[in-house]
Amino acid sequence: MQIQNEYIGDDKFKKMLEHYLCPTPLEVIKMKFIGAMCSPNMAIRPADVISSFWEQGKEPRLETKEEADLFFKFFMGLWDELFEKVKANKVELSKFKTKDKNQLMALCNARFEEVELGYVEGFWGGKEDLNIPAYLAEMVDSLTELAGVYKLFAKKLEGLDKAPNDVLEKLIYTDKMVVKAINFIIENHLLPRINDVARTLN
Repeated sequence: MQIQNEYIGDDKFKKMLEHYLCPTPLEVIKMKFIGAMCSPNMAIRPADVISSFWEQGKEPRLETKEEADLFFKFFMGLWDELFEKVKANKVELSKFKTKDKNQLMALCNARFEEVELGYVEGFWGGKEDLNIPAYLAEMVDSLTELAGVYKLFAKKLEGLDKAPNDVLEKLIYTDKMVVKAINFIIENHLLPRINDVARTLN
């Protein structure tokens, strides 16, 4: 039986990402991991996903075996923690508590990355020709459309002195729709084969 790796926590993990000059934000990393877990591409391995967080050819140089072991242990700690959330179907987007216009613009752009560059890219796993049921393709396409909505919100906020209340309300609603779609994919596509996924991806 495999021993679960312990996650070091968001603050320490972000410092590790900074140390290795990782250009991918933690929130995107989390959603890309979750997307990969939900993917019908059973050839995806955690190591493949981890390498995608850096531009090709700019992956960190791990000088010793000890450094490499620790590096992957930290990532697998996050992977294992997220896998437990996925098994319980309790995936959520990152929290926010702001109504400031500039911060909301940044949040909308970050949400786009979280959903499209995170979950959706993780789901496809570099493949565009996966043989999947129509309902599943429609759900993933809907997530891409919702990611585009965040971009529209950000554009709407440009040039305004302050954020109108309706943007905040619609942002919260869009978040709920994203989570609902991901939860649907997990419940109907992933959970029925969760044991196979656990053996393949872990």
